[in-house]
Amino acid sequence: MVTTLSEITKLWEKTLKKVDQKMNHDPSFDYFFANSYIYEKRGNTLIVVAPTLVAKTVIMDKYHDLVIDSLLELEDEEFEIEVVTEEDINKIRESGIKKEDVNKEQSNFFADAKIRPELTFDNFVVGDFNKDAHRAAYYVAKNDDKLFNPLFIYSHSGLGKTHLMHAIANEVLKERMPNAKILYITANDFVEDYIKFIRAEKDQQSLKSYFKSVDILLLDDVQFLANKVKTQEMFFYIYQDMINKGKQVILTSDRQPGELRGLEDRLVTRFSQGLTVKINEPDIDTCVEIVKEKITSYGMDIKRFDDNVFYLIAEKFSGDVRDLEGAAKNLKFDYMNLKDNERITLDIAIKAVSSKGDGKKIINQINGQKIISIVADYYNLTPSQITGKERNAQLVLARHLSMYLIRKYIDIPLKKIGEMFGGKDHTTVMSAITKVDKELKTDAQLQSAVEDLEKKIKE
Repeated sequence: MVTTLSEITKLWEKTLKKVDQKMNHDPSFDYFFANSYIYEKRGNTLIVVAPTLVAKTVIMDKYHDLVIDSLLELEDEEFEIEVVTEEDINKIRESGIKKEDVNKEQSNFFADAKIRPELTFDNFVVGDFNKDAHRAAYYVAKNDDKLFNPLFIYSHSGLGKTHLMHAIANEVLKERMPNAKILYITANDFVEDYIKFIRAEKDQQSLKSYFKSVDILLLDDVQFLANKVKTQEMFFYIYQDMINKGKQVILTSDRQPGELRGLEDRLVTRFSQGLTVKINEPDIDTCVEIVKEKITSYGMDIKRFDDNVFYLIAEKFSGDVRDLEGAAKNLKFDYMNLKDNERITLDIAIKAVSSKGDGKKIINQINGQKIISIVADYYNLTPSQITGKERNAQLVLARHLSMYLIRKYIDIPLKKIGEMFGGKDHTTVMSAITKVDKELKTDAQLQSAVEDLEKKIKE
């Protein structure tokens, strides 16, 4: 016999599964049953809260016997159901619980959740790699039409998804809804509080009630709900209720909805019903702008940095903006110890960032970038021009010389050298090195250039 609210809640969840199966997963199930829950048990009568007045009527008139039969299959005890709406029980709640007590109880959920005020659209660096995600996020922040609901942003880690979520929240609070309740949490946060909910460490109804007060939900790293069946069920009810009530949901993941494994099909389907946008890997020029923005945000004057410092950090940490931010923070220490007439040079930058990563491998990568920067300065080019795809006589020469000098002074494979130049294969690198080696035997001007460059490398 079920007696506790926890047992009754679990019984109702099992009943809903049976009802869904008996309805052959008809889409109408979501409209009438998906967000229903047990309010209490009175004798043998279960008080069921339906999401809408229409759902209340339909469940009692059309599906009453189906629900009773499903309950009987799960428990020997014979039940009756009474279907009500939230409006029907508001008076009961208000008379039994003071408003301040409810607020205190609800605040126990996601107590550490907060919006980071420093993450805004103003300091989000936009490039070709993330412009679609930026446009979509900005639209959602500025408009209340729920055209893109949910908004689903995906990318590899550290490319700005979380920044965009907080930027949306800050923009909404500033421009449209200053009193809105906006909740930013990670999927792991949701899992942790759901476990407490199941263990009855928190009131069994208050988790659903809590989300009813949320205006905008920002859920980061939704992939971490994978293979957590019960947690997914709870999230589905909460998610569907918010969508049905026209509340905005923004989700992020490391892959697009169709590639998420371990999530229920009904969740994946609903995630795909909104707008899905991808953030790609940033190009080198955008990374340079991000480096400059981060350096400025940490109170440093970019005019006191040699240009090749920006390219060094951008080239080394282009795959993860978080690592890029860490490198900028490392430079802050050296910057604080500069005298008024001193600058952050390439050598200072190399020492500052070489501690981040894998010893010799990192040093080799940095030294490779140093050689590219030296060659770029010598020919009045930028490092990104040398490592890019553009071709003219001067660029090709500088590119080949860089490969030749990296091979001569750094003990790394040809394949690794090729990776520094946009992923060129080892045969292309070997061809460039062989060509320079051959021309050095007869070309006096090239010999002079190499001598000058080697002096700078050895300094």
